[in-house]
Amino acid sequence: MHVLALRLELHLPHSQSLKARRAILRPIIDGGRHRFPVAIAEVGHHDVWQRAAVGVAGVSNSVGHLEQLIDEVERFVWSFPDIDVVDARRRWLDVDG
Repeated sequence: MHVLALRLELHLPHSQSLKARRAILRPIIDGGRHRFPVAIAEVGHHDVWQRAAVGVAGVSNSVGHLEQLIDEVERFVWSFPDIDVVDARRRWLDVDG
């Protein structure tokens, strides 16, 4: 079993309130959940208007398939015009068994 996590640090330059921030993030998080077989959630900067951190996790029996899946999710997030991806970091989880 292979597990890959992706953390995306986002800048939301047009957000002027927490409500606007949620409106920008909702299509990213909900769209990612529906479009890809991954777990995705907001994981940081909850009270900051123009920053957000989104975490994505995928599980597969194939390293290549999992890398391709996370690549697709990352491209999906980059496709949103109202955000800037400041940082994207990947981390593999070692699972024995």
